[in-house]
Amino acid sequence: MLAFVLRRLLATVPVLLTVALLVFLMLRLTPGDPAAIMAGENATAQQIAEIRSKLGLDQPLLVQFGIWLGKVVRGDLGESFFFKMPVADLVAQRIGPTLALATTTMTITVLVAVPLGTLAAWRHGSLLDRFVMGFSVLGFSVPVFVLGYALIYVFAIQLGWAPVQGYRSLAAGLGPFLTHLALPSCALAVIYIALVARITRASLLEVLGEDHVRTARAKGLRESVVLLRHGLRNAAVPIVTVIGLGIALLIGGVVVTESVFNIPGLGRLTVDAVLGRDYPTIQGVILVFSVLYVLINLVVDILYSLLDPRIRY
Repeated sequence: MLAFVLRRLLATVPVLLTVALLVFLMLRLTPGDPAAIMAGENATAQQIAEIRSKLGLDQPLLVQFGIWLGKVVRGDLGESFFFKMPVADLVAQRIGPTLALATTTMTITVLVAVPLGTLAAWRHGSLLDRFVMGFSVLGFSVPVFVLGYALIYVFAIQLGWAPVQGYRSLAAGLGPFLTHLALPSCALAVIYIALVARITRASLLEVLGEDHVRTARAKGLRESVVLLRHGLRNAAVPIVTVIGLGIALLIGGVVVTESVFNIPGLGRLTVDAVLGRDYPTIQGVILVFSVLYVLINLVVDILYSLLDPRIRY
């Protein structure tokens, strides 16, 4: 197991280096000059040149990349052009709400989707199965921002059960923390519940048709034991894959939801940085996203090997 984990860790190094290089080049080669944006519309060419020199943007790209990469290795993501503070501090301030939103969303997803998919596979062709499939289609069809505004109107404005917008950290208390995350988490969870429920149903249906499941039933084992021990465990690899990808996508793709519910997370920070051509912030945030994505995939790989020991070989 240790050798398997070490191999996976070593494989992440070239991935992260490639991501860092691509992000650096894409930002530099796209139209727009951050120095001109910072200087303003009435700035002279000399003022813009001075700002470029101060930011190090007048140096060759290879030199800029080498300087930036050397700082990253030491844990220094640079200083934001516009926020005038270290990027690492910005990320540390904004990553908490994003991780909290992703955690609550995936908790709701797993608690609802896996039992729904399991029941749909167990009662294949029944009314319950049709309901789960219909909900999956609906979940994929409704945009997140539409569902978010609908939840705000019903549960926040009409019923007053939850705040309209905003975020409260866990330090403010468990109640405010959960009430502020309830609506955005539910809005995000719908599409992931639809996806995970469909994958669970399809995977479990395939496993339930195999010989070892028929043998378990022939032995007289309880249906719950057949479903959970012999069925769901052997169908868990694709389910774990979708859940892992869902977590990674949530961390990097909650821009719309954070905007609708006014949550100060990494998604909104990324949008602000892109609009302001804030190179250090964009690079730092995307690098953090990449590291988290790689770590999540590493955890998924380890879970693969635990669920099916043949995978590690």
